[in-house]
Amino acid sequence: MTRFPIRLRLTIAFAIAMAIVLAATGAFLYFRVAASLDEAVDEGLEERLRDAAALARAGERTGPRFEEEGFTEITAPGQPSLASPEQLREARAGGRVELDQVGDLKGDVRIKSSFVETEEGRRTVVVGAALGDRNDALRKLLAQLIIAAPIALLLSSALGYWLSRAALQPVDEMRAEAAAISGEDPGRRLHAGPAQDEITRLAETLNAMLARLERAIQRERSFVADASHELRTPLALMKTELDLALRKPRTAPELEDALRSAEAETDRLARLAEDLLVLAQADDGRLPLRHDELRAAELFATVQHAFQPRAEASGRTIQAEAADGVALSGDRLRLEQALGNLVDNALRHGAGDVSLSALDRNGSVELHVVDHGRGFPPDFLPHAFERFGRADDARTSGGAGLGLALAAAIAQAHRGSAHAANREGGGADVWLAIPKS
Repeated sequence: MTRFPIRLRLTIAFAIAMAIVLAATGAFLYFRVAASLDEAVDEGLEERLRDAAALARAGERTGPRFEEEGFTEITAPGQPSLASPEQLREARAGGRVELDQVGDLKGDVRIKSSFVETEEGRRTVVVGAALGDRNDALRKLLAQLIIAAPIALLLSSALGYWLSRAALQPVDEMRAEAAAISGEDPGRRLHAGPAQDEITRLAETLNAMLARLERAIQRERSFVADASHELRTPLALMKTELDLALRKPRTAPELEDALRSAEAETDRLARLAEDLLVLAQADDGRLPLRHDELRAAELFATVQHAFQPRAEASGRTIQAEAADGVALSGDRLRLEQALGNLVDNALRHGAGDVSLSALDRNGSVELHVVDHGRGFPPDFLPHAFERFGRADDARTSGGAGLGLALAAAIAQAHRGSAHAANREGGGADVWLAIPKS
């Protein structure tokens, strides 16, 4: 059944429903007509029974007297009757009693009976009505229903198929229109139509999905293009160094310099590959995390120890404010990596000392990294955590533009978030909000 087209399934369901409705309607009509005919027969018998009782009181006594519509019988005790004593008792009690063919009457006969007290004693009065006309009428009605019901079912099924086809026509048109949309035709959308119905809402939902897909494809294209560019630069530098080293005989110091330069570019490639892998795992929800109870002061101490020599080399310091008692749950290595990226960004693009602080706010722990440089360009702030996102003045300062994006991905893997803002007194404030548990 599920392999059939929807319009055929709808037609079959509609036909089954109509068959049930027609059968129920036919049965109701048949039994209602039968009940009406029975009421008419019973009323006629009651009237004839009253007339026969009046004759019995007048002293008339007769055996069965047959008429076209039935018979009348008035008997004295001990005289035989057309009906058995049990049938007479049931007829007198008001039940419906039918006899097989009686005399010249064709078909079944329904009877009614009563006692009449006369001067000569008790008389039994019996009247009967032939049911041939009633049964013929019901047979004709049944035959008509048997003929009309399939015709009505066929016509209604054809109408149901036409209605389902008309109802699904916009879906077919939408499917054909969607099949014509390709990556070479960006911005194309499905026609929603003026009516605010289910088809319109479906078209609007699909258009929203197309917009999301286009944005995702555009981000992926930009990501691949930027990644290719970032990978090409260190590879080109390595190849240049190696070509120069091999072009003519070199002294040992020159070869050592070439190898050290190649080593630096190799490290840069390795970091870039590692960052890309972490981002890919975060996108798929597969970034492995080990949740431990951590103290913010311990995270700051590790990051401060790792970056202090680099800061001192440029005449700067890394200061960690007291964060005793501030605790959170998370992966120590990943959070240290994220904080390290924030500190690296502050040392690379900021100025002055770098401050680390922690705040316990609204069920989360905020890990802040603050510098005293010029801060972010205002138009760059909304894009600070995008991959390969770099301000114009940062494009020549090294780095692949993945540090903040990686920190945001690690925060999101912890069910947290990343934020950036410019301080009123100058400098940038970048922080991670990590749930405490």
